[in-house]
Amino acid sequence: MKYTEDHEWLRAEGDEIVVGITRHASDQLGDVVFIELPEEGREVAAGEEIVVIESVKAASDIVAPVAGRITAVNAALADNPGDVNGDPMAAWFFRLKPADAGATEGFMDEEAYKALVG
Repeated sequence: MKYTEDHEWLRAEGDEIVVGITRHASDQLGDVVFIELPEEGREVAAGEEIVVIESVKAASDIVAPVAGRITAVNAALADNPGDVNGDPMAAWFFRLKPADAGATEGFMDEEAYKALVG
């Protein structure tokens, strides 16, 4: 697992990366009531806003951690956005095939992420 400063988690599975948000991000958002996911097949740039999350507290965007192509989305979250609050490590948003195979090299490991959030 790798982590971003934007509180996303990244899990490599074969030549793809599965992306979700961390417990810290979920707790900061509060009860998630709506999620807009990207379209499968969409080409994205690193840092591009691709997911919209709305909670009772705020609206937030999830950005693509790396450039690549969206290969799958977790459509169940559209009907059950609260799953993100229940288990954010299981409630992934999308799968991405990175344009660069070593794209996750610069992200934080769990220890560094825990130090970031205190």
